[in-house]
Amino acid sequence: MANSAQARKRARQANKHYQHNTAQRSNFRTFLKKVVKAIVIGNKEQAQAAYKAAVPVIDKMVSKGLIHKNKAARHKSRLNSRIFSMQTS
Repeated sequence: MANSAQARKRARQANKHYQHNTAQRSNFRTFLKKVVKAIVIGNKEQAQAAYKAAVPVIDKMVSKGLIHKNKAARHKSRLNSRIFSMQTS
């Protein structure tokens, strides 16, 4: 347990940041799941719309420092290639 006032404050801040980051990470994963779900269903238009909504969220996670820029690029690239390879229906 933290003994000094400074250590107690840092512990409070760490917990607050942890909760905020966890919520943001969950939101990030939700947007990815929406794109994947549309791909699995086979609805290309819905998948493209979900992808366009997910890209700003992914980029925001990078700017906030929650994920690495290479991880964001990897997710965007893989989702986009899966959408591109879908059959137009």
